Amino acid sequence: MKKGRNPRRAAERASRGMRNMRAVLTEQAKAKPKQRLRVLVADDERDSVSMLAFILADEGHEVREVYRGSEVLRLVREFNPDVVLLDIGMPGMSGYDVARELRQEYGPGKPLLIAVTGWKQSSDRILAKLAGFDHHLAKPFESSELLKLLAPAG
Repeated sequence: MKKGRNPRRAAERASRGMRNMRAVLTEQAKAKPKQRLRVLVADDERDSVSMLAFILADEGHEVREVYRGSEVLRLVREFNPDVVLLDIGMPGMSGYDVARELRQEYGPGKPLLIAVTGWKQSSDRILAKLAGFDHHLAKPFESSELLKLLAPAG
């Protein structure tokens, strides 16, 4: 045994650390969504899609991924998501066009449409609202911002 080390104190510290970890995990469990959402992530940047899908799955949501605007409408019909995270500048069909079509087909509110985009000018936000988006998140953003927007949907 090393000089100055007390096994009892080490055990007490370890026990305290375990209690702290349990408290943190309990708080995290309480913060998890009460309802599992079906979320469609649509972006041509595969790394962005993978990151968002990982975060959302870790929060307990069911996630589908798509990389072309023209595929979003088909997947919405098949998957019936509660939320669509949609990049505006996608190949095949812009996020604005997809949002307009979804609002025309499903009406306001369902699915919840969130623009997740690098387009961050005030005019981009206005165009997103006019196209039917419920929210606009400019990249980069904190995952906590996204999770706050999802809370009312659950």
